[in-house]
Amino acid sequence: MASSVRITDLAGVRTLAMHRPEVHNAFDDALIAELTAAIEDAGRDPAVRAVVLTGSGASFSAGADLNWMRGMAKASEAENRDDSLRLARLMRSLQFCPKPTLARVNGAAYGGGVGLVACCDVAIGTDGAKFGLTEVKLGLVPAVISPYVLAAIGLRQARKLFLTGEIFDAAEAQRIGLLHQVVAPEALDEAVVFALKLLAKAGPVALREAKRLAFRVEGLDETCAESIDRDNAELIARLRVSPEGQEGLSAFLDKRAPQWVAG
Repeated sequence: MASSVRITDLAGVRTLAMHRPEVHNAFDDALIAELTAAIEDAGRDPAVRAVVLTGSGASFSAGADLNWMRGMAKASEAENRDDSLRLARLMRSLQFCPKPTLARVNGAAYGGGVGLVACCDVAIGTDGAKFGLTEVKLGLVPAVISPYVLAAIGLRQARKLFLTGEIFDAAEAQRIGLLHQVVAPEALDEAVVFALKLLAKAGPVALREAKRLAFRVEGLDETCAESIDRDNAELIARLRVSPEGQEGLSAFLDKRAPQWVAG
């Protein structure tokens, strides 16, 4: 079975590339499991000084895979909760990874893809990248990724984007704090290397403690995050099996407008 994550090591930098280019690196069970394991392994490995997360092909990550969504639409509330908890663990593992993390955003990021960008310490993207939190259009909400997106862009911006589901560009992503830097595609690797050189000049222990310091001062705690994740998993599971969620998912899969739009 082909791996959904390609892992490379070079000079203390571990690059994790989501590798499902044919579906724009959309999430399914295998990708979630492999990426979670890869992040947690990198966090434990003393040889790893920094972690770079990117996508293969033209996109960073399109969020949920179509077939995965189809399966979740037919699953029970309990199955949907368990599924959401696995995604929550992925986001939490990335957010609280003890090593510096850098998102190399090579293309579009939607839904959970936005969550991954928000969880990284440094986020650099190409000027053509598009972003969106479009869950409300399906009768759902970005529950699992919400704590991390809120921490990255703030309550005011999150309220707007959660409610409108609008697509926004890289310049707007930088303005609201989702991206730290926007560059031309041909300058992306150079910008990533420059950021990694800055990180390499810092003491490994100091980097870990600086990250913990930021979380502690802001009141972010991994144990509390796990509790919030459980509540959010319950919420998204309930919405997925609700009449509105079922209609939204069915409409999306059938490529039609949901009843609340068509009516």
